[in-house]
Amino acid sequence: MPENFYEQERSLERGRTGESLGRYTSKTFLLMFLGLLVTFAVAFLGYYTGLIIFVFYARWIPVALLVAQLAVAVGMTAAIHRISVGTATAFFFLYSVLTGVVFSTYFLLFELPSLILVFAATALYFGGMALFGYFTNIDLSRMRSILLGGLIFLIIANLLMMFIPGLDVFDQVVCTIGVIVFLAYTAYDTKKISAFYQAYQGDEAMLKKASIFSALQLYLDFVNLFVYLLRIFGKRRN
Repeated sequence: MPENFYEQERSLERGRTGESLGRYTSKTFLLMFLGLLVTFAVAFLGYYTGLIIFVFYARWIPVALLVAQLAVAVGMTAAIHRISVGTATAFFFLYSVLTGVVFSTYFLLFELPSLILVFAATALYFGGMALFGYFTNIDLSRMRSILLGGLIFLIIANLLMMFIPGLDVFDQVVCTIGVIVFLAYTAYDTKKISAFYQAYQGDEAMLKKASIFSALQLYLDFVNLFVYLLRIFGKRRN
């Protein structure tokens, strides 16, 4: 009798998809890390081969890359219900490649040991918050408005520092806030994986697309956390 009971419990946990929440979450994080691998591989190859010099030779190219990144991310998010799983995956890896091209410049600006150390620190902090988000019973959905406000602040602050001379003295403060915001977003987005898993039971295609969407959100959390930590602790080349 007890064996039947535990078997029923495991069956309920797997739901209609035939996989547990833990396995579903693991696959989501695996996709995110594959995206990061693509990004840093493209970035290193761009630097190592010297192609990055030609890519950024024209002033309009960085702007075009930024527009392309926004278009891919917004397009995927807006059309996630209509596109196929394959298309959503292609969007995700396209975004990873575009980010890799942009990240090639960091190999020119910062020393390699510094990049490695900051990446390791980012992985450590990110992993800790992801574990917290997965195991906590706290309702993190209440953080949504606070996190959105923090994100809007970061966007405005970075734009002002780009165009108003003298404001760069506040860069460390802005970066510290950025680290806090994206650490919190990591826990929040990890918790959302469970919500998607419960919401889309019975719709295998949508469940897969929700996993890809979550992987993109976590990818963005990691990348932004890395950038802000790099701006604080990164050692620039002479």
